[in-house]
Amino acid sequence: MSESQQKLVTAWHIHQQGDIAAARQAYEEVLKKEPNNANAWCYLGIALHDQRDYANAVEAYQKAVSIQPAFPIALNNLGNSLRYLGRIEESDKRFQQAIDLKPDYFNAYRNRGTLHAWTGRIDLALKYYADAMRLHPQDAELHRNLGVISLLQGNFELGWKEYRHRWKCVEAIQHRYAQPKWTGQDLQGKTILLYAEQGLGDTIHFIRYAKILQERGARTIVHAQAPLMAILQGCPGISNLIPNTWRVDQPFDYHCSLIDAADVLGTNLSNIPGNVPYLKIPENLVGYWKRQLGTILPPAKRRIGLVWQGNADHQADMFRSFPLASLEPLSQLDEVQLVSLQFGRGSEQIKNWTASKPIYTLPEDIDRSSGAFMDTAAILQHMDWIVTSDTSMAHLAGALARPTLVLLGFTPDWRWLLDRDDSPWYPTARLVRQTKIGEWRSLGQQAADLLAQEFRTSQATSL
Repeated sequence: MSESQQKLVTAWHIHQQGDIAAARQAYEEVLKKEPNNANAWCYLGIALHDQRDYANAVEAYQKAVSIQPAFPIALNNLGNSLRYLGRIEESDKRFQQAIDLKPDYFNAYRNRGTLHAWTGRIDLALKYYADAMRLHPQDAELHRNLGVISLLQGNFELGWKEYRHRWKCVEAIQHRYAQPKWTGQDLQGKTILLYAEQGLGDTIHFIRYAKILQERGARTIVHAQAPLMAILQGCPGISNLIPNTWRVDQPFDYHCSLIDAADVLGTNLSNIPGNVPYLKIPENLVGYWKRQLGTILPPAKRRIGLVWQGNADHQADMFRSFPLASLEPLSQLDEVQLVSLQFGRGSEQIKNWTASKPIYTLPEDIDRSSGAFMDTAAILQHMDWIVTSDTSMAHLAGALARPTLVLLGFTPDWRWLLDRDDSPWYPTARLVRQTKIGEWRSLGQQAADLLAQEFRTSQATSL
């Protein structure tokens, strides 16, 4: 083994141990001495991808392929980074090239299936997943992805079965307790530990199941993200609330994730628990923000709260967040006031807003003193409508039973299902669906048209 090969092997071990920056530096040092080392360029591409620098990862993989055209690993990885950039046709082409070189290349089939699942070609996604399944029928990630597709299609029975495989995926955070996992046992007089499994919006979405289990006789301990402690205080069905930065030092009989509770209870399209609101905000905070908004904002007949950017670190954010400029058609509505509920990343787009009506902003210290989402939730009570991307705001507004338009990418998160403009999870939400990937301006116009109709209807009703 040459000196450079040994350095790459050593760096890869460092990479796999989680020190991506050190591994990247080692790859770059090899390339300084051997700029035509295709393997080093491929390793560098992996490091850049893992650092979410997808554009430079693409360049690194392209360099590897230009040096060594018959390089299926680099081609598959190139397809994957192109997928994260939304360069769909290029991504698909690279996966095909990798498969042409290596017909039994499992990762290329699976990644190609995920590309098409993200971009709405469910038929192609299932085709390539089937190809992958023939090669590795027990792969957990593949089964999980099939579960997501089935849930999206409304096939909950198959969806839950396949989605359970997520616990076997590498990135899954296992919850190991001496007590048994709840799989449907009688809860009368028992204590169950319910824990958050995924993001903040997911917890807000699935916290409704605590009340259902409490009604079955359980004492419920909810172990959730620390930022949500304040907003969950007003949620029925929680006997005890503990931030997941603390250990659970109380006795319990069973444990279950909030999402698994939906699975165990056999949730399907006919029985989704859509009773809202299930979050409650203190009246004094709601009153405080009524007074504050009266001093911050000029009088308005109708106020529309806007959110356009979700968590940029989410793997599919490029398919669910949209430019603020897409919402310009809302400025053409009569007698409305546009209010930004976008805080932090994404709010910088306001300075480039050129529409006929301004966007009013709120103080930057919102949610800092009362707790995450608390001020925002109180402010939502004073918005006539919320127009939002698929982010935690959609779940917060839905859980508070506020009138909400959720603007969805071509292939949405599974909870929004397919081919419908309503949500059984959130009865006060209306869904506006993208018909072409990357086309958001038309959704802004659809949102404006829907709100114009709502305003006409409400005015006619009040006469």
